[in-house]
Amino acid sequence: MTILLTGGLGFIGSHLTIELIQNNYNVIIIDNLSNSTINVLDSIEKITNIRPILYQCDINNDLSPLFHNHKIDTVIHLAGYKSVSESVTNPLKYYDNNVGGLLSLLKCMRKFNVKKLIFSSSATVYGNPSELPLSEESKVHVLNPYGQTKLTSEIILKDCANAYNLSIISLRYFNPVGAHPSGLLGENPTGVNLFPVIMSVYKGKKEYLEVYGDDYDTIDGTCIRDYIHVMDLARGHVHALKKITKGYEIYNLGTGIGYSVQEIIKAFEKHTGKFLPFILKPRREGDSAEVYACCDKAEKILEWKTIYNLDDMIMDTLKVN
Repeated sequence: MTILLTGGLGFIGSHLTIELIQNNYNVIIIDNLSNSTINVLDSIEKITNIRPILYQCDINNDLSPLFHNHKIDTVIHLAGYKSVSESVTNPLKYYDNNVGGLLSLLKCMRKFNVKKLIFSSSATVYGNPSELPLSEESKVHVLNPYGQTKLTSEIILKDCANAYNLSIISLRYFNPVGAHPSGLLGENPTGVNLFPVIMSVYKGKKEYLEVYGDDYDTIDGTCIRDYIHVMDLARGHVHALKKITKGYEIYNLGTGIGYSVQEIIKAFEKHTGKFLPFILKPRREGDSAEVYACCDKAEKILEWKTIYNLDDMIMDTLKVN
């Protein structure tokens, strides 16, 4: 079975590529390298002994030659911009890539009669929830353009599944972190997410962390998030591939446990034995106070649940140079 994976050299995509190869799928990658490097292919090859085919292009380009050259069974669509703060200051960039790119991909899939798609969505669509944990039936309420691009994409996918008899799953990710247990592959060390920023401070590349807001209604005033090991997330896609059926479905992929920013910092300090200085900054526009998942649906229907805990996430992160 051949899987077309957009954004396949990114943080999630590269780990998913490994999981797919190790489950005997043939993987073809599209990536424009806007948030990744070609060296990721070397790491994938070292871990799997297979070097996937890479098309270095943008999903807004005409993908007809790729679909003509390969018999694609399923598309897994990860390619998208993901910074909440950047989406607030430059929403057109996000709508053009995240929504426009999806439309281009769907048109090409329809042209070549590819009927199965797994979409990388986000828990961001839930906004600032009034009740927790968040299930797939929880009310959506986006707080920023990034979240709006994900929700708009979900609406488009549901309509297309109904109109064109497609099989589509949207996976609402919570906060992917960690690295491949080999230490050969991890998150971009220049990333803006909490774990890579902590690593920059730990390695002395950054003087201190910025903690955005300590006046939220949480245990210590800092934001609480549901962090999921990237390999658990990758496994979730493989389970979705095996269970995908006609129509449109949504699944949460998280752990169901929330940790505050300060709890994460203290956990890193415990594992490293090093003090990690931070300064307090004002809240960022579009941030929610507390978000964590209910993943009962994924456990019941996809037969998936997480196997890594927070200690695993931190220890695997620390393995990457």
